[in-house]
Amino acid sequence: MKLILDAMGGDNAPLEILKGAAEALAEYSDIELILVGREQELREICEREKLTLDRVEYIDAPDVVTMEDSAQTVVMSKKNSSMSLGLKALAAGRGDAFISAGNTGALMTGATLLVRCVKGVKRAAIATILPMDKPVLMLDSGSNVVVTPEFLVQFGILGSVYMENLFNVERPRVGLLNNGTEEHKGTPMLVEAHEMLKNTKSLNFVGNVEAKGIMTGDCDVLVTDGFTGNIVLKTIEGLSKFMMKKLKGLFMKNTLSKLSALLIKKEFTTLKKAFDASEYGGAPFLGISKPVFKAHGGSDARAIKNALRQAREYIAKDVPAIIDARITESITADKVSADKR
Repeated sequence: MKLILDAMGGDNAPLEILKGAAEALAEYSDIELILVGREQELREICEREKLTLDRVEYIDAPDVVTMEDSAQTVVMSKKNSSMSLGLKALAAGRGDAFISAGNTGALMTGATLLVRCVKGVKRAAIATILPMDKPVLMLDSGSNVVVTPEFLVQFGILGSVYMENLFNVERPRVGLLNNGTEEHKGTPMLVEAHEMLKNTKSLNFVGNVEAKGIMTGDCDVLVTDGFTGNIVLKTIEGLSKFMMKKLKGLFMKNTLSKLSALLIKKEFTTLKKAFDASEYGGAPFLGISKPVFKAHGGSDARAIKNALRQAREYIAKDVPAIIDARITESITADKVSADKR
């Protein structure tokens, strides 16, 4: 399979992107890469850093979409950027997936306008794995600030397909993020969304889930608007770093605590790894007709390698085709239900 990688997107581009690409190529013999960016600069970096990039071709892109650019930049003023040309290459069938650590808003806009959504999907959503004891998929994590109840129902369907096929979760439990577990809690929109989710037979809806329920595994798929989801995501990331820093401080306090740290070094490393967002690499834009993955803006080489791994697994399971079938099935069921009423 052939993966298209935005070599200029992200805070650590292009060096960490290229290092991650080299690691992925060394580990996964079944992938080829298309690197999109300033070709001469990329080749010079590879030569200087002695990076072996076999099974690679380039698309020369003179422009770069920065983190400060507006979401429309990718389809307007920077049509020759690495992000824009990479998405166009995906739409044209030159590769099987596109991965970028660049501007999230621009990537979603470009994916929606250049690659297009699966037929019947009202809005694509960023789906992020939250690193709990049992992984929880949250969507939306930042792309749709304002949503409707219909969007949230589709997010539940998209997330269920993802967890079934990528994490082998049978009948994923879908929860609606709210400020209470009772059916009447939340805004009028959330109350309506609860009713619609409850009556969507294809979903295993378990009701409203409070934020503390994320930690205790109350659901496998958590649906919410992108504004709330992004705040939850950044809060969990910040709290994880804070707790790891505090634990490290406790173990470095004195000689006895340092000796204790040596005894549980392996367990501590495992714990730290469990809360590391780079382990999952990237978040898919579920609902786009072809695989588009957003890697964290601060991704290092390991995170990029893992994002490529995730895209590889997503393609192998043919998730977009399964989403297409499930959305069509849902639309048909809604129409039959409406006709009966």
